[in-house]
Amino acid sequence: MNKQKAKTIAYWATTILGPFSFVIGGTFFLLHGEQQISVLETLNYPEYMLTILGFWKLTGAIVSVLPRLPRLKEWVYAGFFFELSGAAISHAYSGADLFTIIQPIVFLILVMASWALRPASRKL
Repeated sequence: MNKQKAKTIAYWATTILGPFSFVIGGTFFLLHGEQQISVLETLNYPEYMLTILGFWKLTGAIVSVLPRLPRLKEWVYAGFFFELSGAAISHAYSGADLFTIIQPIVFLILVMASWALRPASRKL
């Protein structure tokens, strides 16, 4: 396997596991699931944050896989970075267990890998 093909496979693997996870999270947020409400209550965030974050998670996931739109993709990856790092920090400040704090960091690593491995056609 050549280097470019390996990079393309790694890009799509990290994109499916990282940014695509925002489809699942965004859907659960928009549906205001019991678990999501419970987490927000633990963090002292209002329930309406589920709607705002859910909308942007889904929108970002869609944009991240669309062809072209390189500038918008940069904004999407920045949003993913802020959302995931903010989630980890929020959990840490609320006294959550280590597993809960590390979860968004794992997805952040996948998102950062997806960003770093993206093909030239998806870059500015």
